[in-house]
Amino acid sequence: MRDVPMASFLMNKTIGMKILINKNIGTVLTVTLFFMVVSFGPKTSVVRFAVKNNLPLARKSETVSVPVEKLVNLVKSFGAENIFIKDAVSGKVLASQVVDNDVDGKPDEILFQVDIKAKEVRKFLAEGLKDGASKQPKSKVATYSRFVPERIDDYAWENDRVAFRTYGPTAQKLTEAGRTDGTLTSGMDCWLKCVNYSIIDSWYKKNAAQAGYYHIDHGEGYDPYHVGDSRGCGGIGVWDNGKLYASKNYVTYKTVAVGPIRTIFELTYAPWDANGKIIIEKKRISLDLGSNLSRYEVELKSSQPLPNIVAGITLHEKNGEVKTNAAEGWVRYYEPMDSSKLATAIVISPSQLIDMKDYRVEQKEQSHLFVFAKPQEKVVFYAGFEWEKSGQFKTVKDWDAYLSAFSKRIASPLVVTY
Repeated sequence: MRDVPMASFLMNKTIGMKILINKNIGTVLTVTLFFMVVSFGPKTSVVRFAVKNNLPLARKSETVSVPVEKLVNLVKSFGAENIFIKDAVSGKVLASQVVDNDVDGKPDEILFQVDIKAKEVRKFLAEGLKDGASKQPKSKVATYSRFVPERIDDYAWENDRVAFRTYGPTAQKLTEAGRTDGTLTSGMDCWLKCVNYSIIDSWYKKNAAQAGYYHIDHGEGYDPYHVGDSRGCGGIGVWDNGKLYASKNYVTYKTVAVGPIRTIFELTYAPWDANGKIIIEKKRISLDLGSNLSRYEVELKSSQPLPNIVAGITLHEKNGEVKTNAAEGWVRYYEPMDSSKLATAIVISPSQLIDMKDYRVEQKEQSHLFVFAKPQEKVVFYAGFEWEKSGQFKTVKDWDAYLSAFSKRIASPLVVTY
């Protein structure tokens, strides 16, 4: 900390604060801190803090969340958009993103990402300036999601590594009317990409001009993944009396955030029947830059006790390899995908886990790798994939190591101290 005049120093205030550390995998840790808000004259202020990795493994692209309500003086003086994050040692300004989580028009948190070595402590500061927004670095890669009316009513999302989509009410109605251009499922579709830039707008636009465009690899990737009546990659349901029950297509959507660090959106579903129990379902889905797995926060409500909740991965032709690790809370399926290989996965905290099941039946699109979660109103898990042609992982063993490390990061979030 540099020297400041005593009169100026006496005007500063030490403020007790809590800060949420929200990594790219969505884990939240609350840590009580005491930050010194230091004013260097009338135009600039900083809040200094340190981030510690307690794990004996390096972590890349971890998302740190600084709640705006804990930066009251900075926000009041400069506005959330004029607060930026700097590496306290190098002075480098990091890409950051202001997020309004409840969409009430008021910012709630500022996100940034950190690469941190095993057992390392790194120091940062949040700084406010009147023209702070102009100091924000321009990010070449980002997260993105949107409603897609040009393809009936898909909702699609992506980051620099993976892309997904799911299907809306009009697509459901078309199928129920007997048409072949609709889609009836609440399963999740994988879009395989091998570039780090956004492809959603481009692929949909080109598909509108040339039907089936995104089902052919033109050099950026493609969509060969079949969802059908399955759970796809990460779709959910409830399991009662030995049978799976699931919702139909989403009925409403809300885009919460897009930006250089995280995209967030919500989907709601029409009430659905699960063996006589009426289920109300809402999902909040987020995807951080650098992650192969989307975070699913699923709320299920019923007037009767909930049965077991399941998240599933379709087994397609049942010619792939299944691997499970209940101790760490992950499952994966490694299967042929045209001339390449695809590895899908679900990761969940072992504290929420009941069982994992390789469930195979003769009925089309109903064979799954299931994760059974405890029956409760809110379940959090992560689902995603790696495509061999993307070059992100050399072997399926590298993918397994990624899932293992991912589960350890859930169990041991980064810690912030003053």
